[in-house]
Amino acid sequence: MKKINTLIAVFLLIMVNGQKFKYGLTGNFHKGSIVGVHDVSKGAYGGSLGAFAQWSLVENDVFDSAWLYITPQIEYSMQGEVAKAEQEIFGVQKFHHDYVALQVYMKWFFHQGNMKRDLFLFAGPRIEYLVREKRQVNPAYDLAYYKYNGDDEVKKFGYGISFGTGLKVNQHFEAFLRYDRGFSKVYPNNVNRNTYNRLLALGLNYYFDENWW
Repeated sequence: MKKINTLIAVFLLIMVNGQKFKYGLTGNFHKGSIVGVHDVSKGAYGGSLGAFAQWSLVENDVFDSAWLYITPQIEYSMQGEVAKAEQEIFGVQKFHHDYVALQVYMKWFFHQGNMKRDLFLFAGPRIEYLVREKRQVNPAYDLAYYKYNGDDEVKKFGYGISFGTGLKVNQHFEAFLRYDRGFSKVYPNNVNRNTYNRLLALGLNYYFDENWW
């Protein structure tokens, strides 16, 4: 809980000077999975909702002409996966993992001088903290597959990278395609694989602030 409070406090400190920042809401629809575990994994669909702040790292002397930004973002993300190992015997196996996550993106717009294009790229580190876990599996599945999965314990804290591309639609909306790839283990007792989180997301950013400086 202390880690969550620290993440929120850092983000609020960034948000306090709203007149100097762009800021808004972000949301996405994604499909995620946990690599290297749960045979016949099909991944799981979920969503994320969060908030972001953004400010330019280069000169912005013409209206909205900056092409490089730093964008911290905090979100609630519903993840996990669905597996169908021997479904006719064990049924469907469902693993629900909800995270509070923080990303800090570098955001770069294609440009030529002060002529900024609408297309941009973004990338940055991601940290996540597990706030909800729900496991829906047949106990017989665990007996048969634990020696492969080693999934009796879920690691609370994780880290990785997030990157993607986007399109500025107008002054208030951006659309984006994003991929997250974890570097830490979800299941620390699995000694055979890394068991990292991954997801592919399609989403929107909405800006509240019209001060584009």
